[in-house]
Amino acid sequence: MEQEKEIRWLGSSYRDLLAFPEEMRRPAGFQLGKIQAGLDPDGWKPFDSIGPGTREIRIREADGVFRVMYVTKFVEALYVLHCFQKKTQKLSPRARQIAETRYRAIGLHARPHHH
Repeated sequence: MEQEKEIRWLGSSYRDLLAFPEEMRRPAGFQLGKIQAGLDPDGWKPFDSIGPGTREIRIREADGVFRVMYVTKFVEALYVLHCFQKKTQKLSPRARQIAETRYRAIGLHARPHHH
């Protein structure tokens, strides 16, 4: 059993997650726990347009869908790029910009997996 990856929250992503309603925070935390343990979360989709290895988990709620964007391809940690509520299908330009900027910031101090 490999050791759990630590979670590194980029920018305001942790504060943003804490701002989710509690019934959204709990499943988000549960899914992140699965990812830390090396398992796939329930239902994710690749978001390589942000950066290679970016994934998004969706947590559905009556008032919309809450999203957690994260990257697992780095050895030292699970990086959470962005937590936000999405009311439309399309990613807003602002959310995309935040996620891309934070993704680039990882590259400055992370080691990719070597297979």
